Amino acid sequence: MGAAAVASGGVDAILKYRVEMVHLTRQHILLVLYSGGPAIIVGVLMGIALTRRSLRRFCNPVLQVLNIVTAIPTLAIIALAMMALGVGKPPALVALFLHALLPIVRNTVEGLQQLPPAELECARGMGMTPSQTLMMVELPEALPIIAQGIRVALVINVGVAPLAFLVGGGGLGDLIFSGIDLFEPAMMLAGAIPTAALAVVLDFLLSRLTRLLVSPGIRNDDATVAQL
Repeated sequence: MGAAAVASGGVDAILKYRVEMVHLTRQHILLVLYSGGPAIIVGVLMGIALTRRSLRRFCNPVLQVLNIVTAIPTLAIIALAMMALGVGKPPALVALFLHALLPIVRNTVEGLQQLPPAELECARGMGMTPSQTLMMVELPEALPIIAQGIRVALVINVGVAPLAFLVGGGGLGDLIFSGIDLFEPAMMLAGAIPTAALAVVLDFLLSRLTRLLVSPGIRNDDATVAQL
């Protein structure tokens, strides 16, 4: 009974911030969407470009640069962006965009490079143009690996997005960092729990979406490889 009472009191203390939780969760989702959406477009296009014959020699240098950028602490990137863009959402979006770019580019490159050369030769032998080969053979085959990179990037962004509060970007970091500053565990948890829940829900939804988009034949091939 004592433990139940303590747990009930903790839940009540967290729910005291439910209005702020709903409002800031909406802001948090928008931060992830506004940074992750462009990162998906740019990352996939960069990955495709780096696997083309004319740009293939730049692939490793570009990935190394992205590795270095990702290794820089997110707070440092936000601070540098803030110096150029001021406070608010723009520096936070720039930092989240850069943070999401590496997994998407890397997985796009890996997904396209792992295709058997025989399949590409067959496509050329059937008279397909390079663009047709890309759209009808390469991207469908690489989609599971590309989707995995997108999942990783967006889930990471959900966890990093609370730092946007430090430059006035909003999000659930408002409750997390305010709770830390005020020594209010309930306020901190009111921000931390929705952040974790968003990451879990987003990962689940993206995994289901990937399963819907990937053809059954490719899924079966992946399952066979996993068993081996």
